[in-house]
Order: sequence, then structure tokens, then C-alpha cells
Amino acid sequence: MLAVVVNEINKLSSIEVSEIDPPQPESNQVLIESVAAAINFPDLLQIRGKYQIVPATPFVPGKEAAGVVVAVGTDVEHIQPGNRVLVEVDYGAFAEQVTADAQRTFLLPDEIEMSTAVAMGLVYQTAYIALSERAALRAGETVLVTGASGGIGMASVQLAKAFGATVLAATSDPTKFDAVRYAGADHVIDLSMTPLSDKLRDQVYAVTGGKGVNVVLDVVGGQAFDASLRSLAFGGRIVVLGFTSAEISNIKSNYLLLKNLAAVGMTINGYFAKRPEIVYLAQVEIINLWRQGKIRPHIHAELSLHEFAKAFEMLENREVVGKVVLSLG
Repeated sequence: MLAVVVNEINKLSSIEVSEIDPPQPESNQVLIESVAAAINFPDLLQIRGKYQIVPATPFVPGKEAAGVVVAVGTDVEHIQPGNRVLVEVDYGAFAEQVTADAQRTFLLPDEIEMSTAVAMGLVYQTAYIALSERAALRAGETVLVTGASGGIGMASVQLAKAFGATVLAATSDPTKFDAVRYAGADHVIDLSMTPLSDKLRDQVYAVTGGKGVNVVLDVVGGQAFDASLRSLAFGGRIVVLGFTSAEISNIKSNYLLLKNLAAVGMTINGYFAKRPEIVYLAQVEIINLWRQGKIRPHIHAELSLHEFAKAFEMLENREVVGKVVLSLG
């Protein structure tokens, strides 16, 4: 089968499309014939050797794919060959066939296209759990989303609106303002204004009547995190989802104390490992919201497997609005 293969960590020129042997499912796994795979920012970190999971080379990158089950392991009961599924893996998705644990395999309705399903996987699962469980968002509250034009950002904007929140979408690229408005943002916050520590809070206060926001979902880190923390209302919650700025902030705990704030983290990998049932329930609700027309993933580009380098380049250059999908079928 054909697959994208990383031959050397942190060397993009070493990545190529190669013929490799198809994987075989273990007793608790399924094997799928892939139709589409989605690019995620952690894929870029992984091939750079900067992700928490760094496989031995050579390896196939990619964390999610959608396709049709062709075989199942002996311990798998609820999934059968012929089922249309979305699968989540630590790596290995950028290939014509993929194996995945059964508990990280999600059945898909017939009416959803594979490219739509895979674009509505990890980022929507992350955003859903961050909003519903980690932030305990309530209808009528106000949410600030940083990095709002990216995969998790766009998913967060749509889901927060679906939950009944007022949404402030923060991005540093004015060319992406219309995209986040189209995704459902009530207000756009410009992260390019300086000094960000004051300008972000000023913009937030201007559209909230000086109250601040109840919830922040932050994927950027660094100055954006520090400024977002200052924009929270009394009793607000900030959820750390990543560090696309490559800057990790130190939280001043006295600030949490004075405004009765909560700062929590969230990684989907932890939920897959410790609370997979939460991810399953989230995916069920995500499909329900899609059926109701309340969420629609934005696919920035759909490329072939052989165009993987272009996909990585688009992601690294911060050109992507929403998701890039690789077509495999």
C-alpha cells in the first residue's frame, strides 16, 4: 500500500510517499481502507520531534482517518467489516490502510461524506470536551477563542455557538476575520494589536460592557494566554489546549485568587487513555449537532496523498483556515 513515510525526525526532505506492507489488526483493533485523512498541528510537531509521542523512524504520520472497515480483531464485537468509521491513532493515518484500537473507532452515518467526517474528528472532540467538561460552559455565557481560524479554533467557535454562548473569536490575521464570522463568531478580536496585554482586554471589555468573558479556550499560549487571562470575568475559566506560539506561560496564581479564576488543561490523548467513554459520547453529540445543521467543518483544501508536503507547508505557514484533508480513496 502507499503511505507517507518519515525517514528522519525534523527533516522534511526525508518524508516521501512509499510502498509499504499493509498493517494487520491486533485482537482489539480494526483495519480500515482509508478514504480521507486530516492534517493536524500535532502531526507537524511529531515529524519535528516536538510532540509528546515521538515514534521510532521510519514511521507513518497522521492521527485520524475515515474509511471502511475491512477486517477486525478477534476481541472486537461492535464493529464489523463494511462499517463506515472514523478512527483516531497516535500515528499511521496517512496511508491507504490503517489499524486502530476499537475504542478509538467511531461509526459514521451513511449520509456523511468521509472528508467531512475526518475534518470533524479530533478538533471537534477536543473542543467539545474542553467546553462541556473542562470549562463547564453554560448557555448564555461568553467565550473567547484564541487561534480561532485554526482547526480547534473553528470547531470551538461553532460548538460554543451551538451551546448557546456569545463567542469572541481572536486571530492575528485580518484576512481570516470573515472566516471566523462565517463560522458563527459574534465578535472578532484582533490579536495583532500591541501591546497585546492591554489591547486584547480593551477589545473584550468593549464588546462585553466591561464585564469580560466567562470562558477562554486558548491554543496559542505565550502573550495571548497572559492577555486572555486578564480578560476573564469574575469566576471565569481558562482552558489550555496548546501552544501554537511555541511559548509556554507561567500563571500568576495571585491573579487566579483575586478574581476567583480557574485555569485547567485539556488534551484529547489523556481522555483516550483514561476516559474513552467521554470521547465516545462527545462524538455522538457532534454527529447529532451536524445532523441538526448547527456545525459544519471548514475544509480549507482537499489534497492527494502525494501532495502531503504542500499540506505540511500550508500548516507551517499558518495559511490554513479550518482543516486540510488528504484524499486517499
